Amino acid sequence: MQMSTLKDQAIQTKPYQWLAWIGTTVLLVAATMAAFNMYPYYSYAFTVANGIWVVVGVLWKEKSLIILNAGLTIIYIAGLIQDGMFGQ
Repeated sequence: MQMSTLKDQAIQTKPYQWLAWIGTTVLLVAATMAAFNMYPYYSYAFTVANGIWVVVGVLWKEKSLIILNAGLTIIYIAGLIQDGMFGQ
């Protein structure tokens, strides 16, 4: 049995990789904002980042990404609604 090394494996990129990187960047910005207590702006940023990752999950047909990020998006939106950030 022959062992495969990283050099032997071809690097494969998924389609829409650029969108995943945008989602990751927004997610890191949101985490930084949360660390510096920039409420409610970090909640909006997390909502956008997780929304982007839902789209990426759909494009990649990855159910785990869809469920995780859709759930987080719903949680952030529910929190913003509860705090009166939408519609008031």
